[in-house]
Amino acid sequence: MNEQDIVDGEGMFSIEKKHGRYLGTEIDEKWWRRYRRDGLLARGVGDLRLDSSGLSFRRYLTDSPIVISFADMRDVKMGTWHSGKWGGGAPVIKILWEKDGNHLSSGFQFSRDVRETETLVQHLRHHLRKAGYYEKTKISDD
Repeated sequence: MNEQDIVDGEGMFSIEKKHGRYLGTEIDEKWWRRYRRDGLLARGVGDLRLDSSGLSFRRYLTDSPIVISFADMRDVKMGTWHSGKWGGGAPVIKILWEKDGNHLSSGFQFSRDVRETETLVQHLRHHLRKAGYYEKTKISDD
């Protein structure tokens, strides 16, 4: 993934389709507290899409995508584990967000390349700051 893959003509980034893995959603960043509602329990392989409204990830063999709007996102982090699953050495993107009063963390993998993953994380953080969502919480640099 390079700059042209994620930035459109208006300076807003988007990804039409990127293959990856969904590792699950945790409550309060505790790996043993998995969020089980709204189809977020099942892990799986699928396709990511990013646009100005947020992220959607449709797992293969499912009808409905996982949708996380930028308005619900609070932070974006990187790690190597998520929801009790080791990423096999590939970086994990952790989207921290809120839903129905729950503080959630959803984990995704899109590349084994750390720099490529860091680029995506930085673009997500940039969009959160630009859209003013950072006022709800501090965007970490972890």
